Amino acid sequence: MKEKIRGWGKELGFDAVGISPATTGNAEAELAAWLAAGCHGEMDYMAAHGSKRARPPELVPGTRSVICARMNYRTPSGAFHPASTDFSADPEYAAISCYAQGRDYHKLLRNRLQKLAERITSEIGEFGYRVFTDSAPVMEEALAQQAGLGWRGKHTLLLDRDAGSYFFLGEIYTDLDLPPDGPVTDHCGTCSACIDACPTQAIVAPGKLDARRCISYLTIELKGNMPEEFRAPLGNRIYGCDDCQSACPWNRETPLTREADFAPRHGLDSARLVDLFAWSEEEFNEKLAGSAIRRIGVERWLRNIAIALGNARTSDAVIGALEARRDHPSALVREHVAWALARHQVVATGRDGSAHHSLQEPG
Repeated sequence: MKEKIRGWGKELGFDAVGISPATTGNAEAELAAWLAAGCHGEMDYMAAHGSKRARPPELVPGTRSVICARMNYRTPSGAFHPASTDFSADPEYAAISCYAQGRDYHKLLRNRLQKLAERITSEIGEFGYRVFTDSAPVMEEALAQQAGLGWRGKHTLLLDRDAGSYFFLGEIYTDLDLPPDGPVTDHCGTCSACIDACPTQAIVAPGKLDARRCISYLTIELKGNMPEEFRAPLGNRIYGCDDCQSACPWNRETPLTREADFAPRHGLDSARLVDLFAWSEEEFNEKLAGSAIRRIGVERWLRNIAIALGNARTSDAVIGALEARRDHPSALVREHVAWALARHQVVATGRDGSAHHSLQEPG
């Protein structure tokens, strides 16, 4: 039955399927220590469900096995337009995490997992199950590791020797008693490329991430003002960050996705900052419909882009874009626009509305 499930999963587009026992091993203690240290920042949901996150049978009573599935999302264009702190490559362009450039993965993976569960039902009859895709208190990396889908890298992401780390995970909690696949060996060795590559030093130790310093957390989860110490290191990253993945040797020759829905939409793999900053709220909602980006809302979107524009080389286009948002209704946006303009040494606005500034590098 396990091999049949694996085969059906691959027919549905999953790149790998494995079975985990209904436990998370020592991940529960690690999670407790991480929460106690406050590394989750504003992500209160990480602590909201008590032990249910680490104990599958408490979340879904009767769970005896977890079917874990993996789906690649890397596109032919690579990761994204190069992220940059010093803007030495493409200063005009926005860096958006590869996973968010296409359609939101949640619905696609949930639908495929549901189809897999229905295929099992057609073979054995009704059984107990529940499908998850990053949508409930599930420790997906710990379960996937126990299912043999990879090992936890020093950046805390799951790694596979052939697939790297550019993939999504999904689970089916089930009352079927399936033999687990067992974990794979760690192959990070002495490499510290991901730790060294992090622009904000968020990987504070091998396998330990302080989310409060992570650019993905700062640009997506953080709701208020961006701490000033992290604004310059953001560079042109406006949604998420793939630097630790890009630096990983196991990602040098990873397979491309077979899913058309994961392909970049609306030119998000090569979008200019000033163009994205000019979007109205209506354009934001319309163009990002069906995108994971939309959930942060237009205010945080503009906050992030304002910071990136503050880090860009000074130009009339950059100054003009920022000036257009100087009096934005949102205090959050105004705060970061003002910071960005100050970075470009814009000290005043003339009576005719023109900015007085010196064309110098920010900083």
